[in-house]
Amino acid sequence: MFSKACEYGIRSVLFIAEQSQLDKRPNIVEIAKAVDSPEPFTAKICQQLARSGIILSRKGPNGGFYLEKDSKLTLAEIVACIDGDSIFKGCSLGLPQCSAAHPCPVHDQFNDVREGLKKMCENTTVTQLSEKLRKGETFLKI
Repeated sequence: MFSKACEYGIRSVLFIAEQSQLDKRPNIVEIAKAVDSPEPFTAKICQQLARSGIILSRKGPNGGFYLEKDSKLTLAEIVACIDGDSIFKGCSLGLPQCSAAHPCPVHDQFNDVREGLKKMCENTTVTQLSEKLRKGETFLKI
């Protein structure tokens, strides 16, 4: 459903959030290893997220990426930064002319899926998900 970049971006932000709760700032090598992502790709994604203000970074010996502990960041914000909002608005078959007036074969069926995904992403915070990681209720890599 999400692009590979968005998947890695979400996983990276969740790991960064989890580490931020422990007062740690992971670097690209640590993030890539934790989320099973190629380092160069992880670096590119994290730079994009940092430029957009989704995550924060600090340079130097104690540097790395982090989130504020009281962050209200949602999954929708990460998705919008990396993939844009087309997943919430666009045609599921990628047809540019698809609309309610001129629907593709799956337009009506996919509307419910798209709306459900949008609602879930808008109502789910990174803090909620990172707390489940911290407690061991969920995982990013086995």
